[in-house]
Amino acid sequence: MLTKFETKSNRVKGLSFHSKRPWILASLHSGVIQLWDYRMGTLIDRFDEHDGPVRGVHFHKSQPLFVSGGDDYKIKVWNYKLHRCLFTLLGHLDYIRTVQFHHEYPWIVSASDDQTIRIWNWQSRTCISVLTGHNHYVMCASFHPKDDLVVSASLDQTVRVWDIGALRKKTVSPADDILRLSQMNTDFFGGVDAVVKYVLEGHDRGVNWASFHPTLPLIVSGADDRQVKIWRMNDTKAWEVDTLRGHMNNVSCVLFHSRQDIIVSNSEDKSIRVWDATKRTGLQTFRREHDRFWILSAHPEMNLLAAGHDSGMIVFKLERERPAFSVSGESLFYVKDRFLRTFEYSTQKDTQLIPIRRPGSNTLNQGPRTLSYSPTESALLVCSDVDGGSYELYIIPKDSYGRGDTVQDAKRGVGGSAVFVARNRFAVLEKSTNQVLVKNLKNEIVKKSVLPIPTDAIFYAGTGNLLCRSEDRVSIFDLQQRIVLGELQTSFVRYVVWSPDMESVALLSKHSIVIADKKLAHRCTLHETIRVKSGAWDDNGVFIYTTLTHIKYCLPNGDSGIIKTLDVPVYITKIYGSTIFCLERDGKNRPIIIDSTEYVFKLCLLRKRYDQVMSMIKNSELCGQAMIAYLQQKGFPQVALYFVKDERTRFNLALESGNIEKALESAKKIDEKDHWYRLGVEALRQGNAGIVEYAYQKTKNFERLSFHYLITGNLDKLSKMMKIAEVKNDVMGQFHDALYLGDVRERVKILENVGHLPLAYITASVHGLHDVTERLAGELGENIPSLPKGGKKASLLIPPNPVLRAGDWPLLMVSKGIFEGGLDDAGRGGGAAEEDYDEVADADWGEGLDIGDVDSLPNGDIRTVLDGEEDGAHEENDEEGGWDLEDLELPPDSETPKTANSNARSSVFVAPTPGMPVSQIWVQRSSLAAEHAAAGNFDTAMRLLSRQLGIKNFTPLKSQFTDLHMGSQTYLRAFTSAPVLSIAVERGWSEQASPNVRGPPALVFDFSHLDEKLKAGYKATTSGKFSEALRHFSTILHTIPLIVVETRREVDEVKELILVAKEYVLGLQIELKRRELKDNPIRQQELAAYFTHCNLQLPHTRLALLNAMTVCYKAQNLSTAANFARRLLETNPSNESQSKTARQVLQAAEKNMKDATQLNYDFRNPFVVCGATYVPIYRGQKDVICPYCSTHFVPAQQGQICTVCDLSVVGSDASGLLCSPSQVR
Repeated sequence: MLTKFETKSNRVKGLSFHSKRPWILASLHSGVIQLWDYRMGTLIDRFDEHDGPVRGVHFHKSQPLFVSGGDDYKIKVWNYKLHRCLFTLLGHLDYIRTVQFHHEYPWIVSASDDQTIRIWNWQSRTCISVLTGHNHYVMCASFHPKDDLVVSASLDQTVRVWDIGALRKKTVSPADDILRLSQMNTDFFGGVDAVVKYVLEGHDRGVNWASFHPTLPLIVSGADDRQVKIWRMNDTKAWEVDTLRGHMNNVSCVLFHSRQDIIVSNSEDKSIRVWDATKRTGLQTFRREHDRFWILSAHPEMNLLAAGHDSGMIVFKLERERPAFSVSGESLFYVKDRFLRTFEYSTQKDTQLIPIRRPGSNTLNQGPRTLSYSPTESALLVCSDVDGGSYELYIIPKDSYGRGDTVQDAKRGVGGSAVFVARNRFAVLEKSTNQVLVKNLKNEIVKKSVLPIPTDAIFYAGTGNLLCRSEDRVSIFDLQQRIVLGELQTSFVRYVVWSPDMESVALLSKHSIVIADKKLAHRCTLHETIRVKSGAWDDNGVFIYTTLTHIKYCLPNGDSGIIKTLDVPVYITKIYGSTIFCLERDGKNRPIIIDSTEYVFKLCLLRKRYDQVMSMIKNSELCGQAMIAYLQQKGFPQVALYFVKDERTRFNLALESGNIEKALESAKKIDEKDHWYRLGVEALRQGNAGIVEYAYQKTKNFERLSFHYLITGNLDKLSKMMKIAEVKNDVMGQFHDALYLGDVRERVKILENVGHLPLAYITASVHGLHDVTERLAGELGENIPSLPKGGKKASLLIPPNPVLRAGDWPLLMVSKGIFEGGLDDAGRGGGAAEEDYDEVADADWGEGLDIGDVDSLPNGDIRTVLDGEEDGAHEENDEEGGWDLEDLELPPDSETPKTANSNARSSVFVAPTPGMPVSQIWVQRSSLAAEHAAAGNFDTAMRLLSRQLGIKNFTPLKSQFTDLHMGSQTYLRAFTSAPVLSIAVERGWSEQASPNVRGPPALVFDFSHLDEKLKAGYKATTSGKFSEALRHFSTILHTIPLIVVETRREVDEVKELILVAKEYVLGLQIELKRRELKDNPIRQQELAAYFTHCNLQLPHTRLALLNAMTVCYKAQNLSTAANFARRLLETNPSNESQSKTARQVLQAAEKNMKDATQLNYDFRNPFVVCGATYVPIYRGQKDVICPYCSTHFVPAQQGQICTVCDLSVVGSDASGLLCSPSQVR
């Protein structure tokens, strides 16, 4: 049983398939009728007017109608297009069990618990016949598919067959007027238009269902005696043929299968049983756990069945209908009606080869599932589900072509699936041990291989390779090397389709397609709501596949679309150009011609074959909203522009592609305020001042226009705007324009005119217009406003005069895009008038263009004369005689081809593609943190430093980062209305260098600067300014991570400098700590002693020793003081006073070689000082190290920030300092 669709609902009592659409009606015990699309798995509609259970439902064969009958004694006729009940037929006096439309006449037959069967005319909405005779509930009644018969089943244990021939005659030729009286009598007293033909008795209990065979004179019935009985009838009598036993409870429904010689029954024993109608034996049983079955329905035209049970219904097939086939070169091998056949694609000749299925093995789902063919050996493997999976190996004799009647004994074997993997070797899957057996053509095992994943099927994957399928993945297994070549996770794969070159593979699941390469690297996945059936690759590398309803395509990038709608499912076998060869379910080969223009066009766009795209646009009928949407989505609005006739869509596309010229054309045709406004916004973005001006004029947006003239510095037009505002009596507009122009007298005049005399007086006096001030003072009299004296220095509201008048932004001269040039030429005739126009456009003719006549200036100098004045700039030019150029008498064959610039001004230019920003180039080329910081990529710089030096605290580096970034850029002022330009400063730039090669960034920190810092640190240490010295050495440690040097020798010097700075920072921190401890003499002595063990310059070591000697001597630790004195004398101090003091301390100590207090200091045992706790870590003791400055710490400091460099995490892993490109190479 192949379940196609399942629903969960109340108990289903009635089912009916639509004859054409993939719909099924289910009537429920709750009173609802559901309309489902079983292909999509969706509920389309529900009808809820019956009161109580609905037991019968039926679709009309051709009208948009269905009928239902329920426990409310009502028969309702519905129109599913109008979503409503049309009318109700009343007459039955008890529950209605079944209803059915007649296949030809406007009749409905209904069976009821009132022991009658009624026939109704649904056009006249009347009952035309009542069939009485049963003496218990009538459980079902149905018309014969061809004859004038009705069969009914009743709980009175009988099946009755009724002859309604008289009713048909009465309907076809109504009685004459004379006969009408007798007809009325018969209607009243039980008519003769429907008579019982046979009463079939044989069941021991009530009969629940009876139905006719679609073609033979047979009836099948099912009853509460758990039996299914078959009856035969002829013209005179009917008799019982056989009884089918097996059900364990009441048989609810039973029917003949329309396509196969089988009977299907279901029962309250929760099973569906399939019986062989000729042998009258059980073939298969399908059981449900908890649900009793109530109703069965067969599709009138397709191989589908439906069954209703306690908790819903299932739509199912009994057998697969997909023919087994295999394509080899120019031939197709397939199985049809127990024969192997071949179909030649070139000649379209179909030949029968050999019979392959044993006669009489007509069990369900035992037919061939897959074929595998070896062309060199003419060997064929046929796999089926017989014995839980088996194969048969046939060798096709050469002479059997055309005859196909010789029966040969095939070599057989058991296996999940079998495929050829080489010329004379095939692989068989042994599921129980999860291994593959490689066999030869004698069916002998040559080799065994255990498979890498639990496999339930194998497919061919190239010579010697297998594609193994498990529940959730597939893998390619090499049988020779026994290794996995590739693996991919995917939903359960049903079919595998390789491209002809074996470079690509399509994995077909029930509702998805995965495209991968030959190593199973994933390319794209496609999801379908309707089941995927088959597929094949075309010559262009596009995968063409079928679903139940469509032929579709899938491009290499995963884009898909519909090519053609199908009326019946087909299985694609091969594609030649625009012809798809398919196998139908009945085994017929069918070529389908398709239009591949759409997907070839998309493929050309995808592969950037723009020349082909161009020719397709010019020559084919590509159009439609879907194509326009696709082009927009893929970033080709300029191409979509040439498909569109609707001006509004053209306008939107032109704006999107930045084609201001086309947008202007469309805006003129549409001529709506909103479109002009949007055009103005886009023109402003492109810096096309002329079109901005024109758009504002069209929308009469004078405020924006005035501001536009202000920022472009066009004072002449601004003063005209002021006059226009005056004429329109727009006082605020006039005042603004006067303010923009800096025209103080005009402002005073406006204020005076509107009666604001005090404001006019203040404005005039502030700006020094004394004559106006006096006049206004006279008018104001005593109301003269007082002005504040002194105070802040005020500035007057007068705008600066424009130095330059900003026009259109300068455009780069670039070559035209392939679409713009070619498509424009295609769109126009290209006449001489165009060329003349172009010549004029290129000449410099002054300013007198009227926008109204300009169609194709991308950024031309467009100005509108506001007051209708015409410029006379050309007059003197017309009188000139021109250039007096003589014709050159050139030979006719030397015609010069036109350059791409010939109509440069008449088409929009494609902006050059922006290059990669220099900062991005720096980041991509370098793994040096300094260069990332210079590029402004602080994030990656911090990651690099963290990886290389274990740095976690970046606060001390903040200023260095910003200095590096600022120092690697310089900034240039552009022209008036453009932003400032940032320019990268490169290291080692020279005039000879190529402009296309980008050097690394210039860095503000240099190794030589650190040298100066080091000297300053030494000097401050010598003079005892320890805090200042500490600041210098810390700065060195904070700068080194962002230093870049060129040579290896310099790298070593940098590393040496880290150690020097570290020793000084540690030593100075110890000494500053000692100075803080005034009241702890023991700790003071210890810190002074540790300071002497820092690796300092010799003069500083001497000072440290002198300092320690003095501290210890004063504290009466004479032995320790003597040690420092000895070490000091060993350094041969040049300062005599130091030597003298040391000798004196030594003499004094020798008299009493003792220490007054015990110190944590053993000068005989080598040690390093912990950078955080300042205690000695003697040789052999555990310690942790800072990955950057290599200071030692006690283990407790692991994971803390280093106190010496204040950057890195103590004990963290780091790869080491990277400060030179030479380290990377």
